[in-house]
Amino acid sequence: MITVYGIPNCDTVKRARAWLTEQGLAHQFFDFKKAGVPATELAAWCEQLGWERVLNRAGTTWRKQDEAARAAVVDSASAQVLLLSEPSAIKRPVVRWSDGRLSIGFSPPQFAELIS
Repeated sequence: MITVYGIPNCDTVKRARAWLTEQGLAHQFFDFKKAGVPATELAAWCEQLGWERVLNRAGTTWRKQDEAARAAVVDSASAQVLLLSEPSAIKRPVVRWSDGRLSIGFSPPQFAELIS
């Protein structure tokens, strides 16, 4: 089963979910804003994708952090501390594909390649 992690009002998450539905691919949605970010999943995302890719430095949640909080994020462990407390700072969507692979973000060509 494909699992899409994100927040429901994120436009990119909406597009990714719609694309999967259009392709006839069953998937489940995990709202990490409501349910929280599973720490073990976050650790796996940071390990496999790189914490720099998981942390969305272009988003408003990151920009709203004070300078000290941003400066404190220097490695995977410190990024995970921030991301567990501020799930909206995670780049979205994170997708765990049925074969266990992970991806982050969405574009139709990227997803098409991942399902082929």
